[in-house]
Amino acid sequence: MINLGLVGGSGLVGGQILAQLERRNLAIKNLFVLGKKSVGQKISFNNKSFTIENLDEFDPKKIEYIIFSAGSEVAKKYVKKFLDANVSVIDMSSQFRYQPDVPLIIPEINIDELAKYQRPVLIANPNCSSAQLLLILKNIHTEFNISLLNIATYQAVSGTGQAAKDELNFQLTGTNNTPKIFPKPIANNVIPQCDVFLDNGFTKEEMKLDWETKKILDENIDVIATCARVPVENGHSEAIFMQVKKKPNLEKVLSILEEQEGVKVIDDTQNEAYPTPLEHAQFSDEVCVGRIRTSTSNQNFWISCWIVADNVFGKGAALNAVQILEEMIKRNL
Repeated sequence: MINLGLVGGSGLVGGQILAQLERRNLAIKNLFVLGKKSVGQKISFNNKSFTIENLDEFDPKKIEYIIFSAGSEVAKKYVKKFLDANVSVIDMSSQFRYQPDVPLIIPEINIDELAKYQRPVLIANPNCSSAQLLLILKNIHTEFNISLLNIATYQAVSGTGQAAKDELNFQLTGTNNTPKIFPKPIANNVIPQCDVFLDNGFTKEEMKLDWETKKILDENIDVIATCARVPVENGHSEAIFMQVKKKPNLEKVLSILEEQEGVKVIDDTQNEAYPTPLEHAQFSDEVCVGRIRTSTSNQNFWISCWIVADNVFGKGAALNAVQILEEMIKRNL
C-alpha cells in the first residue's frame, strides 16, 4: 500500500483523479489532499471525508508519490521540494513536458521509457488532446508510417476548468453573457483559439500537439493543427487526416484499431453510427473512433478518422495519470 499526495483535489481534474483512484481500487494506505486557496475544504474519497491541507506546511516524508493537478506555476514552485524528499511526481501541467530528461508518458505507447529512470522520478502527463490522438496513431504509424498529420480539434469547455463550464451555462441561460474565461462568447459559437497565440501564428495548444507527437511517437512526423473551442461541456472531438508512406488497406486499419487497448471502434455509416461526445465521452475510459476512411489513389496514401474521448475523467487527463501511477508502483519508481 502507498501513501499518496494530490495537489489540486478540489479542482475539476483533481476530482476526477480521485474518482479514477476509487474506481480502479488502488491500494492507498494514506491520502493527503493538498492545496493553497482551498485549504480547509472537505473532499470525499472512498466514503471518507478529507480536509485539504496546506501545501506549504506539508511534510513530504509522509508520502512516496504525489500527483500535481494545479497548473504550471504551482508545479514550477513545489515539484522540486518533493523530488528532493525522494517522492516520485506525476505532473498534469505543461511545465515539464518538453524537457528532454522528463518522460512524457502514455502507458499503452511508451511505458518502457520508465526503465531508463530510478526513484524518485518526475513524469509529465500529456496534453488531453495529445493523449487521445496518439493512442489512435501509435499502431497505425507502426504499420503505415505517418509522414504528415493534419488535425482539427473541437475541444470542450471543461478543458479550461469548472469556471469555463460555468461561463458556458451562464451564457446559455442568459444569466451572464460577458466572456471572462474565453476571448469571445462560447454559447452558440465556435472559437478557433485554444490557449494563446505564438509568434508563428499557431496557438500554444496547437503546438502542444506538434511537440508531443514528436516526443512520444516520432520526431519525423510533420504536424499541422487547428484547435477550436466548442460549446460542449465535456468530451474533446478530433478530425484526423494522416498522410502515410505505405498504401493503406481499410480492413487492416480497422483491425489495428479494434485490437488497440483503450480504443473502441464505432464505425457503421450505413446506420449513422459514429462517436459523439454526448453519447460516448461521458465518464468513459475509451477513446472512440469512427468515420474511418482510406485513400483510393495509388499515388496519394492517406487515412482519415474522427475520434472523441472524455478529456477530464478519461484518457485525456485523470485516467492516464492513474495508469502512470499504477505502472510506477509496479516498477517501484
